[in-house]
Amino acid sequence: MIGSMFDLKTETIEIEGGTVRLLRSGGEGGIPLLLTAPWPESLYAFHRVWPTFQTLGPVIAVDLPGFGASEWRKEVMSPLDMGGFLIRLIDRLELERVHAIVPDVGTLAALFAAAEAPERFESIVGGSGGADMNLLGDQLRQIVVSTRADFAGIDGGQQVVDLIQSTAREPVPSAVLEDYRASSAGSRWNETADFVRAYATDLPVLGHLLPTIPTPVLVISGSDDPFVPPSNGDFLRENLPRCATEIVSSGHFVWEDASDEYARLVADWIGGRYTTV
Repeated sequence: MIGSMFDLKTETIEIEGGTVRLLRSGGEGGIPLLLTAPWPESLYAFHRVWPTFQTLGPVIAVDLPGFGASEWRKEVMSPLDMGGFLIRLIDRLELERVHAIVPDVGTLAALFAAAEAPERFESIVGGSGGADMNLLGDQLRQIVVSTRADFAGIDGGQQVVDLIQSTAREPVPSAVLEDYRASSAGSRWNETADFVRAYATDLPVLGHLLPTIPTPVLVISGSDDPFVPPSNGDFLRENLPRCATEIVSSGHFVWEDASDEYARLVADWIGGRYTTV
């Protein structure tokens, strides 16, 4: 049955000694869609596109470790290490092959995962995740070069709520906003920022791997994204063997700011466009 993700109950699974929150919908058969939450939001970032995604196949939305309501784990707090975890998560979920819908931080993890195990990915839909150190927006770059001491004592939850309320182009339901707040509360945002602090080390490694990744990739960028400008999508298109790019009139949170267009692009991609790239 096609409906709201708010009608479904989240669950937690244990993997490698930690817990991960996820939400599943049976969908219609076919290759599953695996969604990973963007930062600093949570799996509820997909609330506007969820009904469309359910028409495309079984859907599983996941908060990766440290993101959303999943436990923080030091050992996977980098794109390279999270890529390895993503493969093990697919194993844990008993999925043979997936369409990975991985905006923001998930884009980098999925690309590292596809470089290691391309047979697990039918396609990848990414974007809004920094691809090259020279192409990051100033606000993201400041976090990448920061230390935890720079944000000590700041309540990450309130910081995130203020950010989203000041930049989102569409109103965010209060329940979703509170989930975002809880996902970054206290020092948690600062701890999870270690993931992007690893960009200086991991992005050059990924750059060398990109030409070896055979997976078809769609990169959806916000035209006015101050954190990850569309040039990051251009970089991926120029270096991946099979990559298409789309620029949507939006800020950073494309999946919410321009949800109808985002859902349409993903549906068109999974409906067959990915086979032509």
